[in-house]
Amino acid sequence: MKVRETLDFAGRCLGVGTRYDMLAKLSRRENEAGIKPDPEIDAFMKAIANEGQESSMVTDCILKILGLDICADTMVGGAMARGISGGQKKRVTTGEMVFGPAKTYFMDEISAGPDSSTTFQIIKFMKQIVHVVNATMIISLLQPAPETFDLFDDIILLTEGEIVYHGPRENVLEFFELMGFKCPERKGVADFLQEVTSKKDQEQYWHNKNETYRYISISEFVQSFKKFHIGQLLSAELKIPYDKSRNLVLCQFFRSAIPPWQRSSSIW
Repeated sequence: MKVRETLDFAGRCLGVGTRYDMLAKLSRRENEAGIKPDPEIDAFMKAIANEGQESSMVTDCILKILGLDICADTMVGGAMARGISGGQKKRVTTGEMVFGPAKTYFMDEISAGPDSSTTFQIIKFMKQIVHVVNATMIISLLQPAPETFDLFDDIILLTEGEIVYHGPRENVLEFFELMGFKCPERKGVADFLQEVTSKKDQEQYWHNKNETYRYISISEFVQSFKKFHIGQLLSAELKIPYDKSRNLVLCQFFRSAIPPWQRSSSIW
């Protein structure tokens, strides 16, 4: 199939999920409050909530944002037929994932292939989705540019299978400064985080002049993070028991997210 056809197919398979129900609820509340929505926004919301269309307005938006509009009518290709490039294929896969009503996304190395400018646009698009529909995305990137790194809300730093830091991006440098390491002004934070936990590269970032440098092991970082105020907040949140009454709400959500022909009343 062609790129546009692939995304349209993904949209028809994944369905609009809860969008139509949300739109109906919004329209009812606007009528009750006497609110007249902006005509252009209202038309766009109705266009993306319609089911059964051969092509969707969402497809055009995703094609433009992911930089796939230049190859929208090109075959995707495969092992037997040459099609779009590897980087474009990766962006098509990203587009397929974000098309549906999913609330949680796990993406690994989506920056391999696209240039830094395209990666920035993709992550910026992802951030908008997270904030608008209250979704959760966990994305790993290979050496992201500083402007791309700054788009992330939270950082999870994994080293040797241990979580060295997990919290807001704004506090990550604060934690390492308390440990005695400082990121140089002209150094990208992402590169600094990769190197400061390395035994070979760690010493160059030592800035505590009152103490002689010694290698800080991963286990020491982990233990220190647990005492750090962000680590303590995380630990406190994890200790809160899960509200089992939300299970029914989750089942109803997942049922609405599945196309009608795939639903089974015996399961849901």
